[in-house]
Amino acid sequence: MRRLLCALLILLTLPAWADAPGEVPGAWKSAWPETDFSRIAVDPAEVFSGGPPRDGIPAITGPEMNPVADEPAVGSREPVMSVGLPGQIPRAYPVRYLMWHEIVNDEIGGVPIAVTFCPLCNSGLVFDRRLDGQVLELGVSGLLRFSDMIMYDRQTFSWWQQFTGEAIAGSLTGAELVQIPAVLESWAHFRARHPDGLVMARPDGHDRPYGINPYENYDTGRPFLYKGPPPPHDIHPLTRVVRVGARAWPLQRLRDADGRLEEAGVILTWERGQASALSTGKIAEGREVGTVRVTTPD
Repeated sequence: MRRLLCALLILLTLPAWADAPGEVPGAWKSAWPETDFSRIAVDPAEVFSGGPPRDGIPAITGPEMNPVADEPAVGSREPVMSVGLPGQIPRAYPVRYLMWHEIVNDEIGGVPIAVTFCPLCNSGLVFDRRLDGQVLELGVSGLLRFSDMIMYDRQTFSWWQQFTGEAIAGSLTGAELVQIPAVLESWAHFRARHPDGLVMARPDGHDRPYGINPYENYDTGRPFLYKGPPPPHDIHPLTRVVRVGARAWPLQRLRDADGRLEEAGVILTWERGQASALSTGKIAEGREVGTVRVTTPD
């Protein structure tokens, strides 16, 4: 049986971590008195504010979920993060909501998960929130490292790199969240595959222009709020790639191969139908980027 692996379209902006941390700024200690900065795994000079303060981008906890048939707003080509755990009804988390909240703390069949999306890297990853017998609730720190969101947990106030799921500062430094397979696909594809599935409802109590992309033309322009070395192999920083573990394939290479590649023990396929969330002002009208799936051979 083919096994679905994590299939994510990301903008390649995150290089390797530094080896020798520098001095922690006093401003961090004042703004984050709960964080144990005696433990830190990265150079503080690589971390800077993205603008909003802690929780200025409000994470969602315990989202309302509706039947697929009852969803009135999401466009057919709009991207959604889809998660399917064994024995559970598959769920879709529209990027139109993740764009403005970046983290959704949910629970599926008793498994606490975090659905995360960093617009500046177009990186969508899902994690198991359980760690050493405790359940973490993740929030948005407002900080960035190599353009990638730094998350924090409300239990220990440790900082977590969204791209890798690793704790980079605080008492949990060095810990790593388990990644859960997920697919960034179009709403139409999810709806067709899972007509009895569930979809995250529009969040209550938040005044956000859902469906609007605040980073118009970003994925064809220049990296925003990026400080660091360039990606390897002369790959443009905003190249879309499919990441599987420690390997990545440029999306254009997959498209040039007529939508199918088999190598390194996996099969990658591409099909049309998904809009970029980061090109036009309206997500539903974004340029074609397609949907990638990654499976293992029979």
